[in-house]
Amino acid sequence: MKNDYIGVAVVGAGRIGTLRAKLAAKHPAVRYVAISDADPARAKALAEQSGANFHSGSNDEIIAHPEVNAVIVSTPEGAHAAPVCRALELGKAVLVEKPIALSLKDADAILATLKQTGGHLRIGYSRRYKECFLRAKEQMIHGRVGRVVGGLARVYNSRAQAFAILERDPHATPVLDVLTYYVDLMCWFLEGNRPVEVVARGQTGIFREAGYSAHDVTWAIVTFADGAVVNFGVSYALPSRYPTLGQSDRVEILGSDGTMIIDDDHLDHLLYSDKGIPHAYVPGHAVNMAFLGSNTAGDWAVGDFWGPLGNETRAWLDSLVTGHATVHTTPEQARVNLETTLAIERAVATGKPVRLPLEDEVDAARVRR
Repeated sequence: MKNDYIGVAVVGAGRIGTLRAKLAAKHPAVRYVAISDADPARAKALAEQSGANFHSGSNDEIIAHPEVNAVIVSTPEGAHAAPVCRALELGKAVLVEKPIALSLKDADAILATLKQTGGHLRIGYSRRYKECFLRAKEQMIHGRVGRVVGGLARVYNSRAQAFAILERDPHATPVLDVLTYYVDLMCWFLEGNRPVEVVARGQTGIFREAGYSAHDVTWAIVTFADGAVVNFGVSYALPSRYPTLGQSDRVEILGSDGTMIIDDDHLDHLLYSDKGIPHAYVPGHAVNMAFLGSNTAGDWAVGDFWGPLGNETRAWLDSLVTGHATVHTTPEQARVNLETTLAIERAVATGKPVRLPLEDEVDAARVRR
């Protein structure tokens, strides 16, 4: 695809949709912006903030708009399939937030529509666009660690953000909504080497007491096709006032010829303020000490948005203009990511190893029963 006139429809006016809309509106090739949300007042407010040309309470209306040729889907995770499929059917390029869906049924419906239409679809795994992980991928391309034999990826966050996510969609657990980033990263680093088995354990408490089925902490051992073994861990149950503003993570890659350790805990830039520091994701929530740089999407600074989500959005729009390839996650890899995280939750629920690919349909609601 190559086009010097981009009209963008942003479906969903939540936090990420707001960032995407504002970034799209500032791109030099974007000539038209439309916003939709299930709450028309929210769509109108974002349209006014971003200078959009049109707003609506109907997703279909903006997707079908004749000025629109590219669609960003930023709805809650379980509602991705309908707008993605509609946009593909109308021949419009699509960027959808991760995960591609919360069930393999929805993911397969999207992939079937993509195959039928021959469309253009990418999934927004913005961690790929964080500089430390881009640097890591470059080293993998040059083969400097040799054959990967193992590794680790773990991520922590506070329960304040976890509750905000679960309130939006109770099935968007830390495994399906967050650990998926690191499954994607490891699959990207080990490109062509699929996960084949999962062993996992989890511990419930804080979220279960609040009425959610999510685990407070989950650890998984994932074996890849060539025998590489990677340990994945997530806990979004740290105390509400814990200083992270997003993800505090660490990634390690062990190879036959080298090792790579990526410390992304953000302990290098601390801010303490008696006035309080607002949380970028949780409205009304503030902390007195913050790990600056830990906001997962990035940060506003001197009038613009910088960081992984900004890099990713600009790269996608640039690719629509130039036709150049990007490192965005493909639909096929996004399905592998979803299947792997669903397998992690199934392994926790059953206490047994789970082989991949999954032999039967599984969805986020059923896997934790």
